[in-house]
Amino acid sequence: MKRIFGAKNNKEPPPSIQDASDRINKRGESVEDKVKRLDAELCKYKDQIKRTRPGPAQEAIKARAMRVLKQKKMYEGQRDMLYNQTFNLDQVSFAAEGLKDAQQTMTALKSANKELKGMMKTVKIQDIDNLQDEMMDLMDVSSEIQDSLGRSYNVPDDIDEDDLMGELDALEADMGNETEADGVPSYLQPDTEPDLDEGLDLPPPPTGRTQTTGAQPGRAQAEDEWGLPAVPRASLRG
Repeated sequence: MKRIFGAKNNKEPPPSIQDASDRINKRGESVEDKVKRLDAELCKYKDQIKRTRPGPAQEAIKARAMRVLKQKKMYEGQRDMLYNQTFNLDQVSFAAEGLKDAQQTMTALKSANKELKGMMKTVKIQDIDNLQDEMMDLMDVSSEIQDSLGRSYNVPDDIDEDDLMGELDALEADMGNETEADGVPSYLQPDTEPDLDEGLDLPPPPTGRTQTTGAQPGRAQAEDEWGLPAVPRASLRG
């Protein structure tokens, strides 16, 4: 069958832009090296022309230098052409990369658009509004509950402005008295009222030892167990 129809030729894939750019860059580097070698030869011929006298020898050196200069110009033209080709390939590569990026972006946007449409089917604006209204009602009920629980018991509500000012004046007077006493509260200050016992002429309290009239000053009278003067035993016998 291969003899009749022939075998299928396996063609190589076409080179990519990067492969072509690399190949041209290598050629450009090779041409650049040749230009540098020709520059070195021209410098050498220039020194020889300066050292030789005008004549046939100098003319021969100039002819060789002219031939080298022509080669240099040719290589420089090739180098410039290769650089232009590389520049064109770079532009095409940048454009291709930009198209690939745009394609990926479009694919991502389509996928995101499909996901958003699916999500929007499950979310409705009316449901969100109803949820917000329910939350507002719940917050109002919670505030009413807090206000109800925070009420005080047995607190008079008939206090007017005059009562308030009177209470504040009394409080200010008490604080003024405390300030005059070097910051000591009134209930801690010493008692300044006169002692009523000082105005009365009261006898001193008993000391537990009494001295009878007519007793000898140097002898203390005996006392019983209750602190009273003891009765002599002779009087008890009589």
